[in-house]
Amino acid sequence: MPALLAVVSRDFAWLFVEVGVLLLALAVLARVARRTGFSPIPLYLVAGLVIAGLTPPEVSARTVAIESQIAVVLLLFMLGLEYTGQEISASLRAGLRSGIADLVFNFTPGLVLGLVLGWSPLEAVVLGGVTYISSSSITAKGLDDLDRLGNRETPAILSILVIEDLAMAPYLPLVAVLLAGGSVLAGLLSAGLAVAAVAVALWVALYHGHRISRGISHASDEVVVLTVVGLLLVFSGGAEALQLSGAVVAFLLGLAISGALAERTRQLFGPLRDLFAAFFFVLFGLQIDIHQVPDVALAAAALFLVTALTKFATGWVATRKTSGVPGRIRAGTALIARGEFSIVIAGLAVAAGRESSIGALAATYVLISAIVGPLLMRYAVDLAHLVALVRRRHP
Repeated sequence: MPALLAVVSRDFAWLFVEVGVLLLALAVLARVARRTGFSPIPLYLVAGLVIAGLTPPEVSARTVAIESQIAVVLLLFMLGLEYTGQEISASLRAGLRSGIADLVFNFTPGLVLGLVLGWSPLEAVVLGGVTYISSSSITAKGLDDLDRLGNRETPAILSILVIEDLAMAPYLPLVAVLLAGGSVLAGLLSAGLAVAAVAVALWVALYHGHRISRGISHASDEVVVLTVVGLLLVFSGGAEALQLSGAVVAFLLGLAISGALAERTRQLFGPLRDLFAAFFFVLFGLQIDIHQVPDVALAAAALFLVTALTKFATGWVATRKTSGVPGRIRAGTALIARGEFSIVIAGLAVAAGRESSIGALAATYVLISAIVGPLLMRYAVDLAHLVALVRRRHP
């Protein structure tokens, strides 16, 4: 027994060292991202790909699934904190047409490419989801960093992001059930329950969010953290048991928290979210066969070019009544980057053992968009000024 304990102790010691080295490496990447003003997501993905290519670690599928689920729940919960029920309701009323155009413009390219590549219709639908949804975290961070939150085009941008996030409520459970081998009827039932849950949550957030916030609020940060974590686990776990999306339920819980408590919760959970999100993107990179990336690089680049144009068109259409040409250019470039949700969607297919190249294609596609998107967003101002100058000289 002492010998066994010694072996276990050594295993844990090396595990701690490996995790510590990984965290320090991620800290360096986060510093680089902070210094350059870009999202750290592509850097974390690259780290996972590099580790997988050099020394593939032995990580159990169960560990990956648990850690990924925790990360996704935290990501979506924090995203829900960014909105109020009133904002969601207003966004649905004002941006529904633009949201429909966004769906048609950006879901179609992924769907078509999946079919062209010879994938099954379900796998093509997964790729359509990957290309459809913009990265809320990258876009929101860019708007904040570039001091554009007060711009006239920003409400339209946020409206598109909100509608995309809500669209994930029926999409994720439907796709998850079908990928797991469930019937279409079971998938539709799961999606219907998710839509009903969204409707109830919106009603609660609009009319009873203040009561929920008052029930959670406490002078002690410890009490607030324990209460919120407990609610997240209970509701997300219960949703998964009912074959609903725990991530969407987490988003709705964040939506129900309002006022000063929402800001306090962001401060308390921000570091924890960042930690698990970093692991999530690295773990996703670890699951990708790096040798497949060159094979899908051309398809990923072509897909990015097409969907960069379609996202730009989405932003242009969404702001045509509220902004001039410079504002439309800024809106179009703000929506180009894909990120966390695209990886989540592709992760469902990877976990289900579907088409082996879907993970590599999605990771490469997200990597390109997460790098180029913020660049285009940053220099959209210069492009807008150039267009305005040309229009003044040649009316």
